[in-house]
Amino acid sequence: MALLKSLPTKSKFQTAILVVALVFGALTAVSPNVGAQTPETPPAAAQEPATKEPVAKESAEPAAKEPAAAAEAKVSNVKDDPLFDGIYRKFYDSYRLGPADEISIRIKGQPDYSTEKTKVSPTGTIYHMLLGEVSVGGLTITQITERLTNDLSEYLKNPQVSVQLVEAVSVKIGVLGDVLRPGIIVMARPMNVLDAISEAGGFAETGSKTNVEINRQSAAGTREKIKVNVKNILDGKSKPGENQQLQAGDVVFVHGNIKKGVATITSIAGLGNFLSFITFGRK
Repeated sequence: MALLKSLPTKSKFQTAILVVALVFGALTAVSPNVGAQTPETPPAAAQEPATKEPVAKESAEPAAKEPAAAAEAKVSNVKDDPLFDGIYRKFYDSYRLGPADEISIRIKGQPDYSTEKTKVSPTGTIYHMLLGEVSVGGLTITQITERLTNDLSEYLKNPQVSVQLVEAVSVKIGVLGDVLRPGIIVMARPMNVLDAISEAGGFAETGSKTNVEINRQSAAGTREKIKVNVKNILDGKSKPGENQQLQAGDVVFVHGNIKKGVATITSIAGLGNFLSFITFGRK
């Protein structure tokens, strides 16, 4: 400082600048960041406080099924009683095609010559795209399968033919319950209650002659029940018209007698399908 006082004013000014420069250089050498301009950081935009979304807790118990879905699953698992399996099989094996009946014809590996549904004409024939008119009236499904296999062998090598009955429209009735041969009867002639029971082999030992019922579809589409006392008919004590003439779609129920106990024929699984088949020709 004494040196600066002894110097002229101009020299003092120059010397001061030199000293400042030397000090600044020394500081820069020690810390290169000193004096460097730090870029201004733009002010952060005001952020809204983060909102925590509620996390749904996983239920320890599985969600309950909707009532409709549960009901549908329950219905789909219900199978017809084995009684009906035997009745249908016997009917399909013995049924002879008539006018307006419908069948399906499938030929393995030949979709062009297969058909999902073809109707029997009033003259008892069906049309096949390769064979033309084929007579099937009065034949069983087995006989039709054999005929088509033989006829197609002229055009195809080793044809594998499958024929199924899609809809049977011939007049049918059913006899169920305590008879010897419960099943489906094709009405080739007018029949009454006694005729139907006789066709089914007659009463079983456990069949009640006083507890017979006709289940019939009314004009309104509902099923009505008609009680019949067959014992009175057999004893000649029946009222006029009690030995009912049967109609297409009727089902005769022969309930069990005291030897059998509680009658359960009307609660058999698959009864609804059976009634539909007797009435409409399809389940």
